[in-house]
Amino acid sequence: MFVNPALAQEVAATAEQMPAGDPARILFQFFVIFVVFYFFLIRPQQKRLREHQAMQAAVSKGDVIVTTGGIVGKVIRSNAEDLIVEIADGVRVTVVRDRIAAKRSEAPKSNVAADVANENGDADVGTDKKGSEGLKELLTKK
Repeated sequence: MFVNPALAQEVAATAEQMPAGDPARILFQFFVIFVVFYFFLIRPQQKRLREHQAMQAAVSKGDVIVTTGGIVGKVIRSNAEDLIVEIADGVRVTVVRDRIAAKRSEAPKSNVAADVANENGDADVGTDKKGSEGLKELLTKK
């Protein structure tokens, strides 16, 4: 709490002897930090953004895409601003081109009735019927 006067005088004398920071040295340090940030953070992010925008612009009819909402579908029609995407048999939605997250090589094969039947051990239940008929049969079976 109490400061020894001799110690206070010694600290003050030391502070007077220390030169102020060289402005050129400080500016050089900021420049080095900016260069490191540019090459490790800013430049790779800009590169990824350009690649993503090129992928979005290259999407055309027949491509399988994933939207930012996680919906997977096949492009039926392509315009400059939006796409018509088929997400299920006969179900088509309009997707804004900017909302494409990724492009896939092919659509995943998924059959709800077959998946549920395989879990129950019944391999032949509902696999030959499509859409709501197979699902209705699967759900009503006891």
